[in-house]
Amino acid sequence: MTAMSTRAKLGVVTASAVLLAGVAVGYVATAAETAPKPPPTTGEQAVTLTPGPRLLAITDRHVSTVAAADPTGPRTVSGLECLRVYAAAGTGVCLKPETAWSYRMVVLDAALRETRTVSVPGLPNRARVSASGRMVSWTTFVGGDSYTSSGFSTRTGILDTHSGVTVASLEEFAITKDGRRYRHPDVNYWGVTFTADDNRFYATMSTGGRRYLVRGDVAARTVETVKENVECPSLSPDGTRLAFKEAVDADPAKGWRLSVLDLATMRVTATAETTSVDDQAAWLDGGTLAYTLRQDDGRPDVWSVPADGSGAPKLVIPGAESPSPLT
Repeated sequence: MTAMSTRAKLGVVTASAVLLAGVAVGYVATAAETAPKPPPTTGEQAVTLTPGPRLLAITDRHVSTVAAADPTGPRTVSGLECLRVYAAAGTGVCLKPETAWSYRMVVLDAALRETRTVSVPGLPNRARVSASGRMVSWTTFVGGDSYTSSGFSTRTGILDTHSGVTVASLEEFAITKDGRRYRHPDVNYWGVTFTADDNRFYATMSTGGRRYLVRGDVAARTVETVKENVECPSLSPDGTRLAFKEAVDADPAKGWRLSVLDLATMRVTATAETTSVDDQAAWLDGGTLAYTLRQDDGRPDVWSVPADGSGAPKLVIPGAESPSPLT
């Protein structure tokens, strides 16, 4: 089967609430019934997070790297098991199984040694590191919130690796929505991306059945809404654009279009990727996005597409997910 025929068979995802429940339940069943696969032996050199011309990803639930110039070529796979991974400036974040039913957020140094660890609730979903390597964020699916019809919601935390200050949940932050103070028990956050100053960030906030791009301030413990229908933002290296997934017709039941928001003009450009992308894209460089798509059998592949709407999607790392450049 060719890559393109496989892509054509990818279905449109369900609504957000159904997705949270379905993914979480399905993942729990898989984790309980299937032992992790051993990492394939693809090279003798150890995996490191040292900045260089390599891409970081997860292969069979293990941290791996591949040459940026030949991403479909030989791959080096570590023994470290993570469900999500990301790295920048020699610092990594790994959302790691602790037991069959519990998980940890682990901060890694360049040699994959654990430097900090935080137990997290629920099922790993998103992870990010600021460009300097100082700030780390994670998002998990959780259950038991009575205000959600599906029974699932999210928790998003932030850790300052220099000071050790930890924000267990962004729900602690004060909200300004449409210029006015706002409070509601159904508020959820996911998909943090940090700015260059290691204090401000962008994220998704959900409330009242709508999803908003918010701009946050860690020190002030505040967020403010910026724009509707912007999910899983990812800030460009120059800080001028956000890649994000935009619900088609503002309805997640119709899938998401991978798009780019110009922060100066608020102009949105859809990429050439027309398959529904349920991921927080990563910038491979100033003009290229990487993201995960899953085949019918659940196997993930990493794809890329130009950020300016030109070109066409390209298979980058087959059989992998959770990509990031080792910058």
